[in-house]
Amino acid sequence: MNFILPWPSSALSPNTRSHWSVLARAKKSYRHACAMTALSQGAKKLTATKLHVTLVFVPPSRRAFDLDGCLSRMKSGLDGLADVLGVDDRHWSLSISKSDEVGGLVRVTVQEIA
Repeated sequence: MNFILPWPSSALSPNTRSHWSVLARAKKSYRHACAMTALSQGAKKLTATKLHVTLVFVPPSRRAFDLDGCLSRMKSGLDGLADVLGVDDRHWSLSISKSDEVGGLVRVTVQEIA
């Protein structure tokens, strides 16, 4: 399965020092946005117990984004995807990369592992 999820907000960056309530709202909003986006793109509950998830970050600008920061920003979005797929993210393996394109999105590929 392939999904295109929205780029995570800068409020979700581990380098942002926001008030806890601002961060909590941003996390809740992004989790919901990713879940609804995945549902609208055909995501459904899976019977698999393990998944491999590939993330390709397509930044919104040519500014330097480091992969660990991108993955940290994506945490609540991955939780939203896990909610929709019905497979806890502790049973996932991940591959991450960054595209040279500009677009402000995250390409996600989900594969079942036997």
